[in-house]
Amino acid sequence: MVMTICLKISSLFSQQINISRVEMMPNMPSPYEMRDWKQVALGYDSLVFDFDREGQYLPLIWWNTNPVNYPEHNSFGLKTVVGCTKFEKAEAINIIPAVIGACLVGIDKSNQNGYNWVLMCEEFFNRRPEENVYLNRFVSTSGRDWWYDTMPNIFFYQLNDFYPNTGDFSNQFITVADQWLRAVEVLGGGTTPWKVPYMNYRGFSLSTMSPGSTSWPEPESAGAIAWLLYAAYVESGEEKFRIGAELAMEFVDEWPINPSYELQMPYGAYTAARMNAEVGTNYDIEKMVNWCFDLTTYRGNWYNPWGYVDGWGAIIGNWNGYDVSGLIGELSNNEYAFLMNGFEQVGALVPLTRYDDRFARAIGKWVLNVANASRLFYPKYLPPENQDSESWSYQYDPHSYIGHEAIRDSIDGYSPYATGDAISGGWGYTNLTLYGSSHVGILGGIIDSTNVRMILKLDVLKTDFYRDDAYPTYLYYNPYVEEQVVEIDVGDGIYDLYNTVTNEFIAIGVSGKTSVLIPPDQAVQVVITPNMGNITYDLNHMLIDGVIVDYCSNQPVDNYAPRIKCLAAEPLTLNIKGSAMVYCTAEDINNDSIFYMWSSAHGTFSSDSAITQWTAPDMAGTYDLNCAVQDVKGSSDSSVITINVSDFTVVHDNTPISNVNKLYQNYPNPFNPSTTIEFSLPKAEYVELKIYNILGKEISTLVSKNLNPGNHTYRFDGRNLAGGIYYYQLTAGEYREVKKMVLIK
Repeated sequence: MVMTICLKISSLFSQQINISRVEMMPNMPSPYEMRDWKQVALGYDSLVFDFDREGQYLPLIWWNTNPVNYPEHNSFGLKTVVGCTKFEKAEAINIIPAVIGACLVGIDKSNQNGYNWVLMCEEFFNRRPEENVYLNRFVSTSGRDWWYDTMPNIFFYQLNDFYPNTGDFSNQFITVADQWLRAVEVLGGGTTPWKVPYMNYRGFSLSTMSPGSTSWPEPESAGAIAWLLYAAYVESGEEKFRIGAELAMEFVDEWPINPSYELQMPYGAYTAARMNAEVGTNYDIEKMVNWCFDLTTYRGNWYNPWGYVDGWGAIIGNWNGYDVSGLIGELSNNEYAFLMNGFEQVGALVPLTRYDDRFARAIGKWVLNVANASRLFYPKYLPPENQDSESWSYQYDPHSYIGHEAIRDSIDGYSPYATGDAISGGWGYTNLTLYGSSHVGILGGIIDSTNVRMILKLDVLKTDFYRDDAYPTYLYYNPYVEEQVVEIDVGDGIYDLYNTVTNEFIAIGVSGKTSVLIPPDQAVQVVITPNMGNITYDLNHMLIDGVIVDYCSNQPVDNYAPRIKCLAAEPLTLNIKGSAMVYCTAEDINNDSIFYMWSSAHGTFSSDSAITQWTAPDMAGTYDLNCAVQDVKGSSDSSVITINVSDFTVVHDNTPISNVNKLYQNYPNPFNPSTTIEFSLPKAEYVELKIYNILGKEISTLVSKNLNPGNHTYRFDGRNLAGGIYYYQLTAGEYREVKKMVLIK
């Protein structure tokens, strides 16, 4: 059945947001020669994962028979470049994307020729307490460069979405999130009260839990960390990760100048758009998407002598007859585009249009340009004199599956010029890099051709990791000055077609191949939905049979209720008649006034405001504290926090008093549910005895008062806490000591 549906030239097309730098790119790049990127990805996999390849610098893969982190099975390495001088220095940002890319084009890398390449990737998890995250080497340390530390973890999360529960993945998934959440907290992020962290640093050392400032900072790393923490929240349901993602993303949202560098900013922009759509945040997506393309000129801060660097962004122009617009890299006097960066930005920004379709046209147009220009990295597509490593490729890679690391505007009068840093840096005999080419599966998985030359079919769901249920969704951009008819194959069965750009159905009851008319210089984002499904609305979300189809449906919404971002208290464990400060952080995107109402079956509150003090009753127990917020229109939200009230009875004995301050090991240890903590004082002191969780967050104050000399014993009740490692700290004058205890459940 073939049907042509004429799209209305709806006024809703005017809601599309232009990205200034994308508008500088041609609608129709010339010369136009689109590679079959899926075939490139399949060919790349067959070339680099072949141990039997023979010839100069071959094979490109090697076995790691002495793994450190997971010695129970071998791992493997891929050479960073063809002719790598230090091939044993395997890199996560090369290897894990190679496995992901193959998965994106349909290869099962968990069982390919008898090998589980997915499992072997876990060797990049640096399995040491001081790190416990994925890093770029098998044995490495964090802290030198944010993006080299965050991106291996993003790639692991992507791989885990394909193959959950592989090896130690489940444990690694939560551990990675906990580590980066702890970094957010150490950098000042908090909820008692709400405080946005300061993340304008070059890197962050997880082993010392301290930031680094040895070179230009990367504040956009907060966006990459938000991507990780939000994915952890979606997968685990743990609110602490959602809160951490909001804290990190608010830092990006408040940042005043474009910080974009390397790969992290596009992941932040995607996460901001998704959180706006799913959580109800109100981040400035237009600013962040523009940052992914605009020129970056200043990245410094008051203590940083490396503040000025070459600009970073999207390249615009035609180099000696070749359109290169859309490539991502350094925008210096001799512009320098990088293969990896264009690929990764496509993977991050195409799914953004699902959550904020105002950018469908801009992203569709940009992908047409970058996908066309990316062929120029590969030896087959430039004359020999316009590249420096073509001879090896002509002999051993005749289909050009491995590209150069980069392209310069010109070298020695030749323009454009495919090259890289390996030869000049002494770490490779060619500039053909697996390091960049391993990411080609992103284009291979997302991009398909249509019946109309230059109109691409972009799979919006392909790199939308950890998403909720969704119907097939495709983005099409028409670069022509006249309308075009594009065929869409919906497959067997009967379906409806919905365009999220215009918020309307464009076809009802279609099957097989269907033709859609696309207006000139516009985009459509087509969702293939069940025929005559049940349509419902949740605020601005349009659902069909319970599945969200349109996050921005243009449905009138009378009022958006206020939202409680976080309900937190300090401390969470009290003595009877003790008190805790309770903080409700709420926001209203309509900027309506918010009213707070507190309640609990026992105890008393000091006020009905965002911050209140709750005084515990005179009996031990577990108490729920309820906070409801309401705007002037009567819309509301509510949340509950639980506080444990214990009777920390002091036990006196006649043990001789030590002549020095002394904190003893708790007993029993491990314990469940309670344990005894003892200390001695040689003189009267103001004493604090506090309990902390493994992330360093205070959860209870057992003592905070003046004590007489002597031996003091307190009971700590952990019945309402999760099992795990906790620390107790005694402070008496200038004396301070910390000991570890283990709660088992």
